[in-house]
Amino acid sequence: MEIINWKELLYPYEQAVEELLLKFKNLDKECRHLGIYSPVDSVTGRLKTPASILDKAGRKHIAPEHIEEEIEDIAGIRILCQFVEDIQKVVDMVRSRTDMTIVQEKDYITNTKASGYRTPLWMPRSFPTSLGPKEVFAEIQIRTNAMNFWATAEHSLRYKYSGNIPQELQDRLHNCAEAAFHLDQEMSTIREEITNAQRLNEIRRKMTSNILDNIRKLHFMLNLEDMSAINKEFSDVWNSNDIDKLREFNERLNVLVEVYRI
Repeated sequence: MEIINWKELLYPYEQAVEELLLKFKNLDKECRHLGIYSPVDSVTGRLKTPASILDKAGRKHIAPEHIEEEIEDIAGIRILCQFVEDIQKVVDMVRSRTDMTIVQEKDYITNTKASGYRTPLWMPRSFPTSLGPKEVFAEIQIRTNAMNFWATAEHSLRYKYSGNIPQELQDRLHNCAEAAFHLDQEMSTIREEITNAQRLNEIRRKMTSNILDNIRKLHFMLNLEDMSAINKEFSDVWNSNDIDKLREFNERLNVLVEVYRI
């Protein structure tokens, strides 16, 4: 059997995971910063271990010298979405990028499989190695949180039973898949309510952060009695859960800070 230098082999894939994580996390940050709804709920990455790679190579009868050519998920990114509708938005984002090329797509939503949308990607970006630059495969999985819960459980059971899950467990897994599917359907029916609530919470969070920053600035400008009054009013406004009162209080503090600054 050919001896594999795992450190050398895996290094470019490790870089691919780090780069993809950074790209999609920045995309999410940009959406939130601009006040645009982000279809990305969370992003994680992983690198297959040598044991996992050898296990897959053995199951698929892949020779050691062909591992990088035939195993496309050595580097993997998983993007989780709140709603099924968000998956297509993320797919469109991936398709529109010029720094990566899609080699193959497997749509397990249209095909009514519960494991979600898996998109193996070819990244035409070179990574330096001791033997020169090289290009690597990376796989992106795009799922809802409900799909991911099911798929993670199913994956663990397949490994435990070496792919031969007992029929009783398969039936129960099928029931769980149906439950996950119906959960996603129900979440879609209240999607607008959820996203509006999240948008309001984000606005409230930003205004609160600005208010606290202004209170900190005013601490050096006003006397103790005035600061006590401002802090009490902030406490009352905050506890009222009235977004309009919070907005009005925030605007008054903005003006007050500017006045004292001048």
